[in-house]
Amino acid sequence: MFADFMVNAWVAATIVAVVAGVVGYFTVLRGSAFAAHALPNGAFAGAAGASLLGVNALVGLISFSLLGALSIAALGRRARHDVATALVVVMMLGLGALFLSMTTEYAPEIFALLFGEVLGVSSNELVPTALIGAVSIVAILALYRPLTMSSVVPEIAESRGVSSRAMDLAFLVVLALVTTMAVPVVGALLIFSLLISPAAAARAFTSRPLRAVLLSVALALATVWAAIALSYLSNLPIGFFVGAVGALNYGLARGWSGRPGNKPRPGSSRRGSGAVLADA
Repeated sequence: MFADFMVNAWVAATIVAVVAGVVGYFTVLRGSAFAAHALPNGAFAGAAGASLLGVNALVGLISFSLLGALSIAALGRRARHDVATALVVVMMLGLGALFLSMTTEYAPEIFALLFGEVLGVSSNELVPTALIGAVSIVAILALYRPLTMSSVVPEIAESRGVSSRAMDLAFLVVLALVTTMAVPVVGALLIFSLLISPAAAARAFTSRPLRAVLLSVALALATVWAAIALSYLSNLPIGFFVGAVGALNYGLARGWSGRPGNKPRPGSSRRGSGAVLADA
C-alpha cells in the first residue's frame, strides 16, 4: 500500500482533497453545486480536443474550464445561474462529443479523464497539481471575507461595496482552476463528489465557517485516503469508494444534525448567519 509506485498517488490525492475541502465549502455555501458539476464535464471536452490536436491535455483543461467559468458568469447576468450553467455544459458536452467522434486513438486517456487515474499519477504531474492547488488556496484566502459575506448576506455585502457579480466571477475562476488541477487525478466525474459531500457534511455539523472549512478538509482527506486503501485491498475502482464514503459521511452528518437535541430552534438561522459573519 505504501510501495514506491503508490507514493505519487497518496501525494496527489492529498493535494486534491485539501483544495477540494476548502473550495467545496464555498461551493456548497453559495449553492454552486451545479457549476461544480458542469465545469469538470466541460473541461473534459477541452482535454479531448487537446488530445485530438496532440497537445498537452492540461492546455485543453484550463482553456475550457476558464471559458466555461467566464461564460456562466456572463450569461448569469441576464438569466438564472442554473439556466446559464446548463447552456454552457450542453455546449461543451456537444463539443466533447464532436472531438470524440473524430478519434479513437486516445480511449485510455479519455477514460482516465472521466474516472481518474490516481494510481497512475507520475512525478511530473505532481508539480502542476501542487502549483494550481496552491494558487486556488491563496485565491480563497484573499477573497475569504468578501466571498463569505456575499455568500451569506449578499444585500449587506452590496451595501459595503462588495459586488456580487465580481464575487461570482472570481469564485467561478477558482472553481475552474480546481477543475484543471483535479480532473487528471480523480477524473471529471469524481471531483464533483469531493467538492460537495465533505463540505455538505461539514456544514451539517457546524455553522462556523472556519470550523466547517477545516472539517470539510478533514472529511475530504479521510474520503480519498480510505478510497485508496480500500481500492488497493479489494482491487475495486477507487471511484466507487470515493462516492460511497462521501455518501456515508453525508448520511451520518444529516443523521447527527437531525437528532432532537441538534434540531434548529426558532431564530437559529439568523444566529447561524451571525456566526458566519463573526468568522468573516
